[in-house]
Amino acid sequence: MRATSSPNQVDREGSPDDFEEIRPRTKRSRASEGTVASVQTTELSLIEAIKGNGKLVPQVVKLWVERYEKDAKPAMAELLTMLFEACGAKYCIRGESLDEIDVDDVVVALVNLARRGEVEDYQSSKKKEFKNFKDNLVSFWDNLVVECQNGPLFDKVLFDKCMDYIIALSCTPPRVYRQVASLMGLQLVTSFISVAKTLGTQRETTQRQLNAEKKKRIEGPRVESLNKRLSMTHNNITDLEDMMRKIFTGLFVHRYRDIDPTIRISCIQSLGVWILSYPSFFLQDLYLKYLGWTLNDKSAGVRKASVLALQNLYEMDDNVPTLGLFTERFSNRMIELADDIDVSVAVCAIGLVKQLLRHQLLPDDDLGPLYDLLIDDPPEIRRAIGELVYAHLIAQKFNSTQSGSKGNESDSSVVHLGRMLQILREFSADPILSVYVIDDVWEYMKAMKDWKCIISILLEENPLIELTDDDGTNLIRVLFASVRKAVGEKIVPASDNRKQYYNKAQKEVLENNRRDITIAMMKNYPLLLRKFMADKAKVPSLVEIIVYMNLELYSLKRQEQNFKNALQLIKDAFFKHGEKDALRSCVKSFKFCSTESQGELQDFARNKLKDVEDELIAKLKTAIKGVADGDDEYSLLVNLKRLYELQLSKTVPIESLYEDIVMILRNFRNLDEEELEYFLNTPSTVEEGSKLGNQLACRVCTILAEMWCLFRLTNFSSTKIEKLGYCPDAHVLQKFWKLCEQQLNISDETEDEDVNKEYVEETNRDAVMIAAAKLIATDAVPKEYLGPEIISHFVMHGANVAEIVKHLISVLKKKEEDISNIFLEAMKRAYHRHVVELSRSDDKTLTDKSFVECKELAARLSGTFMGAARNKHRTDILKFVKEGIEYAFVDAPKQLSFLEGAVLHFVSKLPTPDVLDILSAPFSTFLLACSLKDVQKRTENINTDEDPSGWRPYNTFVESLREKYAKNEGIQDEKEGNTVRRRGRPRKRQNIEGKRLFDEHSSSEEDDSISASDQEDAHDQEEKQDEEEEEEAPLIHSLKSSAKLKSLRVSREENRVQTKTGTSRRATDNLAASRTSGASN
Repeated sequence: MRATSSPNQVDREGSPDDFEEIRPRTKRSRASEGTVASVQTTELSLIEAIKGNGKLVPQVVKLWVERYEKDAKPAMAELLTMLFEACGAKYCIRGESLDEIDVDDVVVALVNLARRGEVEDYQSSKKKEFKNFKDNLVSFWDNLVVECQNGPLFDKVLFDKCMDYIIALSCTPPRVYRQVASLMGLQLVTSFISVAKTLGTQRETTQRQLNAEKKKRIEGPRVESLNKRLSMTHNNITDLEDMMRKIFTGLFVHRYRDIDPTIRISCIQSLGVWILSYPSFFLQDLYLKYLGWTLNDKSAGVRKASVLALQNLYEMDDNVPTLGLFTERFSNRMIELADDIDVSVAVCAIGLVKQLLRHQLLPDDDLGPLYDLLIDDPPEIRRAIGELVYAHLIAQKFNSTQSGSKGNESDSSVVHLGRMLQILREFSADPILSVYVIDDVWEYMKAMKDWKCIISILLEENPLIELTDDDGTNLIRVLFASVRKAVGEKIVPASDNRKQYYNKAQKEVLENNRRDITIAMMKNYPLLLRKFMADKAKVPSLVEIIVYMNLELYSLKRQEQNFKNALQLIKDAFFKHGEKDALRSCVKSFKFCSTESQGELQDFARNKLKDVEDELIAKLKTAIKGVADGDDEYSLLVNLKRLYELQLSKTVPIESLYEDIVMILRNFRNLDEEELEYFLNTPSTVEEGSKLGNQLACRVCTILAEMWCLFRLTNFSSTKIEKLGYCPDAHVLQKFWKLCEQQLNISDETEDEDVNKEYVEETNRDAVMIAAAKLIATDAVPKEYLGPEIISHFVMHGANVAEIVKHLISVLKKKEEDISNIFLEAMKRAYHRHVVELSRSDDKTLTDKSFVECKELAARLSGTFMGAARNKHRTDILKFVKEGIEYAFVDAPKQLSFLEGAVLHFVSKLPTPDVLDILSAPFSTFLLACSLKDVQKRTENINTDEDPSGWRPYNTFVESLREKYAKNEGIQDEKEGNTVRRRGRPRKRQNIEGKRLFDEHSSSEEDDSISASDQEDAHDQEEKQDEEEEEEAPLIHSLKSSAKLKSLRVSREENRVQTKTGTSRRATDNLAASRTSGASN
């Protein structure tokens, strides 16, 4: 029997020869081909047919049904074996034992096969021979149901047994079982519905025949036959619905929330098909609720499947009454999905909302959030909302009263434009948002391309609309944006900035649009310009429209005078307005007309542009003389703006203005400086903590810095206007930094009660620091004062300020400045703030904080010397250490804490020989101008016991040097022994490259050293971790470490003894002894 020959089947499945024989031979006759194909079909197993050619599936199913009708058990075993093999498991059931086998036992055995990895996933396989597996499997079950509808489908054995196994496999842990079983179970319901609909049609026909016979009032065999057929059909439909319900409750209810989103998507898609195709059974809240619940699914694919299913349901008008309660329950979620994070889901949800509006199932008050999407980023969402807005608000297709009217008014361009203007009133204050709305609706609104209608409304020739001033501005925006869209331009920014290419037909359409625009505007364009000449909001868009016309038509249509009138009006607009947009539009129009027109019109346009240049130069000269005579500067400023905009597009000769401009700038240069110095001298007039006061102070700092950069000496040296070069003196520079410091300290002094206020303060602080750093980076001011001041705030004001200072240091290193002196001065400023805090506050928390900031600054600055930069800047580090020690011993011991707070971090960056020199030699070797006798004289009469706390930083400094040397030697020993002390995961390095603020090119070596300084904050913590890990090190490492610690302990005891003697000579001897002790280690 076929069910018991599983090994032979397996061999046959793997043999490609069988599949080659199935293919029809082109040289054979049709009769022979049919005979061979029939023979091969009888030899194919069910799984082979599903894996192979899908065209053979119906014939294979038909042959199997014949075998089932002859002998049910072997055929049933064969079908179940195919079911298991479709799931990827090689499991065979014998026909004679079919009644004795329990479904649960078989499923457990199949799960065990999957756990052992003996399962193949045909459905998801990438192999070419399995690409049609899924479609063939679905086709098999569909053909099986159709083939059995007149017999085995209702025998309560065949499909009941299949459904038991399918439902059981759909609930197993292996994903491949659940996927294939769900696919088969869902398809069975779909096929059952197909048969049920056919039976339903037969039942209706039989019922009509029966009613007709009953009207004859004749009881006979025909009535009895019809009653019997009607009863049987009804029972069959009931059986099918029971089987649908069984699969739904056993499979769908569990799998619609499966962990695999593909299974969930299949379930929801199938449910949508079921409800749509068999509403008499599935169109009820019992089944609809699953579509509503999955609107909240975490998978975008599932949400989209649910939305599409609902969209198909609402398209059928007959379904709407039944969907009332469902709509009331889930309509809010449908609206929310219009703003879904997934663009495709959002677009589908907008289409669903459109269906709800068509059936008037949503009130207009609920649509507010949707209209905000008109200005959303994804263009797909904006287009979908634009279609919705046009259909609902402009065309009003969903309004029963409007859609039912027979007049032409509702479809006219005037009415549509009036409704569009009502929408644009909400965006009148923001022209950019208005353009977004126009772009969204333009594709669907033909009235926007009705140029004559728009022009007639603007010229007030149409009595149906009375324009307000805002309406006129919006309508001109509509006209300008629509003109640009019609000729193929993008009116809103796009993520894809590639040039748009058009085919021949598209280019022809665009050129026809340009022609229509020109013909419509030709006579009316001067009228529009003359009417709205004085309106600065309307002029920019109106003037620029000429750029999108076909100027050749002016000559062909004999409209040269209108062209000349338009250019003259554009010239008048240029000298009437001083705003950037208006001036730029006028210049753009002049340039276009001068280049794109031909013949006489081109000569006229070029002469008109030359007249504009000459008139502008004359107005500038007059304005300069007026200012020199004491008149107002407005005329000078506005004409300079016109000159600037004109020079952006073409060269304007202004040599005749040089002397006058230099005279004005020289005489009035100090005016702004005096005003800004007023704020510098009287910062207390600005109310501290007020928003306006802080913004004003920030603006003063940035304007002053920009002015100094603009007029820095290097810009004007060796030029005819060298006198314009300016550099502020030290007094002004100090006041400037004082005002900057006030801005830097604002956020630290105020409480963070308002998030927006804190954001503004952070922005002000960054702007002030960038302005100050720019002065140093561009050499606008001397770096000796301002450079150290800026760097001293490295670690005080957060990551943004630290990033700015970091890149300033990179610039200074790249310029090979005296970086050691700048760093030392910065450390002195930070240390001075700590000393001031000590003197004015008894709060130990504040004093500790200031000293910690000092140490952090030293760690960050010393951390800039990492890797190759450490060797490159070795002399700078040594110089810093020398001068830092000298500074610490000034008026000792008052400033000795500078050793611990600043110098110590730089000493750690020195190579080991330099550290040994520090340990072995007296401090006098590091002084620039003092000899050994000077040091001895400085300390020989000082008793350090009188102020042990003051000299404690000195002792700490020396001990730290010893520890550094001992640790370095220990690490060197470990390297020589090729051992690794650290274990576990390596530490993660955080080296984030920041923005380059001052120059485009920067030394990579310097950037690496700067970025490496960010690691120094965790230096102490890493050392502690190393010490903890030492405890778990191998014994040999412990012996070495104990030897080092013993030597170090001896040197420390000697140091304490020498310190108690109170003489500097013994302290010097102790330093020498420490070197000897360190060498013995």
